[in-house]
Amino acid sequence: MANVFDLEQAMLLLELEPPFGVRDVQLARRRMAKRWHPDIAPPGRAHEHQRHLQAINDAADELESLAEGSRGGKITLGAVKVSAAATRRAREEEGQRAYEAAERERTAAADRAKHDPFADRLPDHSVVHRYARCLSYPEWGVGSVTGIYFSGDGDEVKQWARVLFAEGVRTVPAGSLSFVDFSKPDAGADRLERFMTAATHALAEGDYGLAAQRLIYARDADPTNVAVLRLMTLAFWQAGNLEAAGRAVRDWARIDGARPAAHRFAARIYEDMGAIDLAAEAAERAADRAPGDAREWERLGRLRLRLHDPSAAADALRRAQTLRPSVEGLLDLALALALSGDLGGELSACEAATQLDPQSIDAWVRLAHALARTDRISDCLDACATALKLGAGAELLDLRDRMREARRRVLPAA
Repeated sequence: MANVFDLEQAMLLLELEPPFGVRDVQLARRRMAKRWHPDIAPPGRAHEHQRHLQAINDAADELESLAEGSRGGKITLGAVKVSAAATRRAREEEGQRAYEAAERERTAAADRAKHDPFADRLPDHSVVHRYARCLSYPEWGVGSVTGIYFSGDGDEVKQWARVLFAEGVRTVPAGSLSFVDFSKPDAGADRLERFMTAATHALAEGDYGLAAQRLIYARDADPTNVAVLRLMTLAFWQAGNLEAAGRAVRDWARIDGARPAAHRFAARIYEDMGAIDLAAEAAERAADRAPGDAREWERLGRLRLRLHDPSAAADALRRAQTLRPSVEGLLDLALALALSGDLGGELSACEAATQLDPQSIDAWVRLAHALARTDRISDCLDACATALKLGAGAELLDLRDRMREARRRVLPAA
């Protein structure tokens, strides 16, 4: 039986309908590979995805080879019927051999029961389930199992199923099925994992609104799960529902408020909402919980600048520069010092920015404007020349011309 290629079963694996050619097989292979790639499998199911994808690739290789050798480059419905008949005959022969082996075993078991009745007290039994969920794609809902199939031979036997869901028939690895017993309610952990998996798929497809709706059900299953609250915050934020994102991030902060992540998200969400005072408070909490993160202090300094508090902004920005100086942070510090009336501190910050990144146009432009408010005209002209060389605009040309006119005229020595 292992030498007979089951053409009909391969078509079911790839969800193809005759007639089809090589290109149809290739497209079906790509479609199924996207659906059953191990990287998108739920926790603990990557092996099932890998084995199912291997069976799909083996079937696709055989179908491509058959299509290339077929007349017209297509496998017709007649060829499928002929192959199915040959496969059925092979299965009948294999079934006959299995039946004979089972009869021999049954005879031996009857003989053993007669002469050794207490050898085995447990009867053999099996339970057939019909309704199941796919753990890899729980968003398909509960489906009806229409058939269980096996492919391969020996240690390489793979089991898969055809299941009728609301959106159509799907071919799934049998290990990814979770059979449903309607007489018992689902456990909260099972519901949580199911909706988390469905939400992850929606996030990967960019449907943030749908992901947020699924995460609501996951949160109802476990309201204290930090991973669910974090993903829900992200989903609502990316979907543009800032009010719902704010509620989700507050729930997250109540559960995991000792860490900076929730407060960091809250600062960004409040900033998008235009609540700069709340954003600054959240940024301050994030900076307190991550005192070694320069980015948090820089964000806090920028938010304090928007609140017209240059002194407090300068304190936060100085803290950031002691941890990890950056051109943007130094220029923000220069702005805060300029608003505070500290011209010398502004010059020092601008010069530090040009030293940190000599190719930064913004740093040289800010330094030139700061020098223009002092009597260091020659230094200002040098800064203008460097900025223009790097590609500064017409505004700096006007500044350079004004500085040239203001340069002192010195009489030559006698």
